[in-house]
Amino acid sequence: MNLIVAVDQNWAIGNKGKLLVSIPNDQKNNFRARTMGNVIVLGRKTMDTFPQRRPLPNRTNIILSRDPEYRVKDAIVLHSLEELREELQNYPTESVYVTGGDSIYRQLLPDCDTAYVTMIDHSYEADAFFPNLDQDPDWVMEEESDEMTYFDIPYFFRTYRRV
Repeated sequence: MNLIVAVDQNWAIGNKGKLLVSIPNDQKNNFRARTMGNVIVLGRKTMDTFPQRRPLPNRTNIILSRDPEYRVKDAIVLHSLEELREELQNYPTESVYVTGGDSIYRQLLPDCDTAYVTMIDHSYEADAFFPNLDQDPDWVMEEESDEMTYFDIPYFFRTYRRV
C-alpha cells in the first residue's frame, strides 16, 4: 500500500484543518496523476476539505470515520481498521493510496511500503504532523526530484520505501 503526503521541513502537514500550502504542480502532476483511477483512503476531516465535501472523481474514495451515522454519497464509509483492512483486500495493494489526515497516516503507516512525499523547504505554523521518515530506520529515501519552486517556495518530490 502507498501513501502520499506533502510536508514542510518539520514534517508538518496542516494547520487548523487546512493544508499548509497548495502547490498546483504537486496537486496536479503528483497527487492527481498518482491517485487517478486508484483507491484513496482518508479520514472524515480530510473529506471535509475536499471541494463541496465530495469524493474525488475517478477514484474509489474510502473514508474512515468513527461516527456510525456518517455517510458520503459515492464513497465507501468504514468505521474501523478491521473493516478497512477487509475492504482493501478487494483491491491490488499497489493501487491503494493513503491520503490523510494525520491520524489516518499514523494508523496506516505500518501497512504501507511506499511513501510519496512532497518535501516543502519551508517551515509553517502547524498543528498536524506526519512521522519523520528520515529518522525512521524502517524507511529509506529511494528517489528525490530536482528542486522545483512555487513562487519563492522550494520543494522536492521524494519516494521512500520500507526496508
